[in-house]
Amino acid sequence: MSSGTRVETLVEDQFLSANIEEIRRMQEESRRRNEKTEIVWRNVALFFALHVGALIGLVQLIGYSRWLTVFWVFVLHVLGSMGVTGGAHRLWAHRSYKARFPMRVFLMLINSIAFQNDIIEWARDHRCHHKWTDTDADPHSTNRGMFFAHMGWLLVKKRTQLKVQGAKLDLSDLTSDPVLMFQRKNYLPLVGIFCFAIPTFVPVYFWGESPLIAFYTAALFRYCFTLHATWCINSVSHWIGWKAYDVDASSVDNLWTSVAAVGEGGHNFHHTFPQDYRTSEHTEYLNWTRVLIDTAADWGLVYDRKTTSEAAIARQCAKHGDEGARQDLLKHLG
Repeated sequence: MSSGTRVETLVEDQFLSANIEEIRRMQEESRRRNEKTEIVWRNVALFFALHVGALIGLVQLIGYSRWLTVFWVFVLHVLGSMGVTGGAHRLWAHRSYKARFPMRVFLMLINSIAFQNDIIEWARDHRCHHKWTDTDADPHSTNRGMFFAHMGWLLVKKRTQLKVQGAKLDLSDLTSDPVLMFQRKNYLPLVGIFCFAIPTFVPVYFWGESPLIAFYTAALFRYCFTLHATWCINSVSHWIGWKAYDVDASSVDNLWTSVAAVGEGGHNFHHTFPQDYRTSEHTEYLNWTRVLIDTAADWGLVYDRKTTSEAAIARQCAKHGDEGARQDLLKHLG
């Protein structure tokens, strides 16, 4: 199939489509179990220290850093975010398109800038989130509150239902990819280099930035900011926005999270059509990850981009969504 070809998939046939009856059964099971939350104090301490460092970095970024350093922080955020959105999320978790070896290597390396666990672990957790949304098998279930969905899920032990259901997932497509296995085996050196060493080295070597300012801004602040941009998809994009495609889902479309997470804010669309590589109907200037994928397709590095037809989207909105909300959303997008 040629690199420019797009493949339309039916709504019900999309990879990671949720089973509503199974989700309801699991939610009832969770209510009966009423499992206790156990805090992981080591993670609390690490995230506290990171946020102190990020706050120092923010002050330095605003008041003391060079303009080239500010631009470098922005570039790192975009690249790291695309490693998550275009790589771990759309390519590997959802299989929404295919990528040739050089593109997979590129996505793996920029994913290491983001330092959000290796791609296999990230994709596994995300598949749980889609298959069993808002149950105890969802790593960041919104039923446990907005803070939990945002970052609290990383501060507590996983519940039994998540461990049991997650073990059932077939991850052979991930573990058979040599690019992902290389990242998993060398994860700490990779994030040490791409998340911390290179971000600090470049401003110091190329435009004479102070090493401390470079470290606190381009490494710590930027890393923390990218984490929160990603986490906002789990929290804000399940509370504030439009429900154009499925009014019964907790996920919403939100334009601000699209900006922060380079195109991931079309979350009601994404949960309704999980294998659509676009993840939303948002225009390209709000979906930089789609621009990356489309550009790579033009260069022959990406192929088999999966989309949902306009007719299928319209039927879904008429049956389960809010067509008025969809039109309002499209109007906001110009």
